[in-house]
Amino acid sequence: MTDRRWLSLGVALAVAACAPHPGGAPAGPAALRVATYNIEYGGGDLERTAAALRALDVDVAALQEVDVHWAARSAFVDQATTLGERLGMRVRFAPIYTLPGADSVPREFGVALLTRYAIVRWRNDSLTRLSTQDANAAPTRMPGLLDATLDVRGTPVRVLVTHLDYRADPRVRAAQVAELLAVLDESRAPTLLFGDLNAPPDAPELRPLLGRLRDAWPDSAGTGLTYPADSPTKRIDYVLLSPHFRVRSATVPAVRASDHRPVVVDLRLVGEHP
Repeated sequence: MTDRRWLSLGVALAVAACAPHPGGAPAGPAALRVATYNIEYGGGDLERTAAALRALDVDVAALQEVDVHWAARSAFVDQATTLGERLGMRVRFAPIYTLPGADSVPREFGVALLTRYAIVRWRNDSLTRLSTQDANAAPTRMPGLLDATLDVRGTPVRVLVTHLDYRADPRVRAAQVAELLAVLDESRAPTLLFGDLNAPPDAPELRPLLGRLRDAWPDSAGTGLTYPADSPTKRIDYVLLSPHFRVRSATVPAVRASDHRPVVVDLRLVGEHP
């Protein structure tokens, strides 16, 4: 794969379905709570986003649509760092777009990872994309696939955070799925893939990915609809997992800090791990 840069080391929310685990620490020797959440660049109120994430009480949060000094819509704030500080979690940010900004500070937009676990290593990998910043864009490899390894109580766990193409034409998403499968081939470690995949579970372009990793949601009751947040009609946000994990519960809390609802999954590591 190309362009790999490994790097080392006051709002009440209706989230009763996701009761917090005690003490605010990782949940147990092999248990963890995780979430994926398209935060819609804070929806104009990053403190509300921070409160939403705090209420979910997760060990790992994968975020999409994160602004870092990007635009006036988010007051040019570094949202990734700010959320990490508000929640007391380690943070990594993988920009999709990096553009020139004022005072030599780049404007960036992408995905982020917040975690209570130590980050052993990480990189910002690439997928085929159609740029939203170029009126005459052609499909090309661009960054924005966050690939990290966490130390979960002594077990290396690989975490991928992505945001796939939103267009009705599925061809770019199909290319992205093929590239994700190649990335998955690199490791046999316990793996979690989080993302706004912008397609329903029965979309043909997602079939190869859902054949490789298990969708956490079918282990739970309900529809799992996540978008739009006010009255969801689509399930496009996913937590996917390798066979090393057992799903204990999966919920979609009725949180309205974004135009998406989060997906929250309680997991347990099982079996032998390489």
